[in-house]
Amino acid sequence: MPNKSKQNTFLQWFDSGKALSSNVDFNAIDWLRVIPLIAMHLACLLIFVVGWSPVALWIALFSYLLRMFAITAFYHRYFAHKAFKTSRVCQFLFALLGATATQRGPVWWAAHHRQHHRYADTDKDIHSPRQGFFWSHMGWFMSLKHFKTKTSWVRDLQKFPELRWLDRFDIVVPIAYGLFIYALGEWLHTYHPQLNTNGLQLFVWGYIVSTIVLLHCTLMINSLAHVFGSRRFDTGDDSRNNGLFALISLGEGWHNNHHHYPVSARQGFYWWEIDISYYLLRIMALLGLIWDLQEVPADRLLSKRLPRN
Repeated sequence: MPNKSKQNTFLQWFDSGKALSSNVDFNAIDWLRVIPLIAMHLACLLIFVVGWSPVALWIALFSYLLRMFAITAFYHRYFAHKAFKTSRVCQFLFALLGATATQRGPVWWAAHHRQHHRYADTDKDIHSPRQGFFWSHMGWFMSLKHFKTKTSWVRDLQKFPELRWLDRFDIVVPIAYGLFIYALGEWLHTYHPQLNTNGLQLFVWGYIVSTIVLLHCTLMINSLAHVFGSRRFDTGDDSRNNGLFALISLGEGWHNNHHHYPVSARQGFYWWEIDISYYLLRIMALLGLIWDLQEVPADRLLSKRLPRN
């Protein structure tokens, strides 16, 4: 039976729909299944082997920003909270782009996030810092307990077979993205040698390093944004606003605001609270790609406000 259990977890690297053995410890971290995650962290050290070039750093930055927008604006504000509406085509394209971030599929992501909001910083919260920093930052998704998509939380998304496919085969898109970055580097090496880059260098910086930084900057909202920062609203949890986190995550750092009114497409409630994802969503709305952006009602800006220290 133990061998069968390991076989099943190995198959889940490629097909998350594979059934788990009944004898596994669902609360334990499945180290076999997270081997690719460990390997990607270690692969960041390859920067000392492949070196760097300006084009590699620019590609890494662009890769980070593009995929962070897909995560914050669509995985989070659209799939998890329905903060605006869009077409099925646009929905799929940004689900596809979000999947390149290697943070699993949009349905899985939205289901766990909705559960987090329902039980934020209680015993039923899947990643509260009250359970320890490592658990809130990474441990929760490394355990088998939270591996499966909790379909009862996302019945509205389950009706789209293309989204279910992205969830089930969530490794396919990141692999394709990594190969694209590598191929781009080889093309630049062949036709634009003056840029001093190549496939391996671009892959390490544009996919590996960019993905790991993106992952931790996303996860810090679960962990650090419930510990460091200020509180404007009494939300019944530990969520906090942090301007630095907001810059890094394109607006997600206004986390206390978000927990106060989660369905808002805008998390920086005031003009001085920089929310880059919201600005980009406004541009998309002007272009007709999305519509019905939810704003914060005036009365909600005044309700449950905490006294200033």
